[in-house]
Amino acid sequence: MQYPCFSSRIRGVVLALCAAMLNTTAAAQNPLAPIYVVHKDVTYARDVAPIMQQKCQTCHQPGSIAPISLLTYDDAKKYARRIRAKVSDRLMPPWHIDRTIGIQQFKDDRSLTDAQVAAIVDWVDAGTPMGDPRDLPPAITFPDPNRWQLAEKLGQPDLIIRSKPYTLAPHTQDKWYRPVVETGLKEARWVRAIEVKPVRANDRKIVHHVLAYLLQDEDGVTGLASSAHDHQSNAGLFMEWAVGKTGQIFPEDAGKLMLPNSRIRWEVHMHAIGEEFKDSQVELAVYFYPKGYVPQHRTVLRMFDVSRGSELDIPPNEKTVTQNFYVLQAPARLENFQPHMHMRGKAMSLEAIYPDGRKEVLSQVSNFQWQWHINYVYATEVAPLLPKGTTLAFTAWHDNTAANLNNPDPGQWIGWGDRTVDEMAHNWIDVTYLEQAEFDKLVAARKATLPRKVVP
Repeated sequence: MQYPCFSSRIRGVVLALCAAMLNTTAAAQNPLAPIYVVHKDVTYARDVAPIMQQKCQTCHQPGSIAPISLLTYDDAKKYARRIRAKVSDRLMPPWHIDRTIGIQQFKDDRSLTDAQVAAIVDWVDAGTPMGDPRDLPPAITFPDPNRWQLAEKLGQPDLIIRSKPYTLAPHTQDKWYRPVVETGLKEARWVRAIEVKPVRANDRKIVHHVLAYLLQDEDGVTGLASSAHDHQSNAGLFMEWAVGKTGQIFPEDAGKLMLPNSRIRWEVHMHAIGEEFKDSQVELAVYFYPKGYVPQHRTVLRMFDVSRGSELDIPPNEKTVTQNFYVLQAPARLENFQPHMHMRGKAMSLEAIYPDGRKEVLSQVSNFQWQWHINYVYATEVAPLLPKGTTLAFTAWHDNTAANLNNPDPGQWIGWGDRTVDEMAHNWIDVTYLEQAEFDKLVAARKATLPRKVVP
């Protein structure tokens, strides 16, 4: 499955993946960060600067993806009205999960709390006062956004695999480059984390997305739960690189399996910007578990197609609803929720229909923004544990009317296609299949951590 290409109209707005957004430094992202108290006389130094540091500056700094810098008071004051509009509409920081539906605990949550939004709005409405400079937090020295993002936490990668080089002409149609390269592995290894990026920082201007498929001689058995063998018999998509995602660290009890003599089939989508890019390459970093260590579970990245075999029918000036259903052949844990649509995409939800008939909406994006491919990774303690026979119900909404501000032409019929002006509807989810005994154990352990009800 391919990602869409950017139109020339927006290439200058979103040029590359914000690798820095997935920075694991505590200063940049901390889901347990304090909720800022909104003071009556809100100031930049005391109230707004800490929010900018925690949620904005990793991208809004020189050399990163954002078109403006927000490292100083003068920067924030200059763009204050724009900042107010973006945070009020919950468009920035890019985190578009519906805050009223389903699971709300995620790793690397970069959304603003209601109090943080109120602080920024009140500060702008009050005339952007600086306040006492002594209240300013110490400035942060951010690491290079073009380095391996996971190295700070995991150390340097154990294996780096590069694509074959490709020279992109200054003026040409979008290219999908699909070389196959050897991994060089001579023994089976279990993978704890993966990330992908262009080799040269400048190539972020032309690389729209990267998919890395793991090709290897699978037996359809190794590492998978016994009842999932017929359901998942290959390695699937290894990892991707897109606007909003660089890679992923897998849960401590799970990983991906690489076999000897395996290969990577790349899919690199590039678009021309008026200058030649000679010998452009992308690369992936693999972080292994220690030799001999076998995680309890094998996780596989699955593409859940909501469009029913790449079929979409979106008439002019209409809104449509598309659904698709999957029955889990084994107990499973879902690690993330990552919807993908294009310019007419408005919302997508995931509902679990349990074998006893009970229904639960797990996650929903109600304000989908096609420029971003946000990977909402569930916090460990809330990642859905689903019994065998659970039906996953995916629903996608598309808006092909003039009311959709992202819609370039509501008079056009829209079907499935790679281009941004076409449409897609699918969800990338890492599925960790479980044996029944392990599933029962995990469910019991989670129930034991729930607060007990006080009986009067």
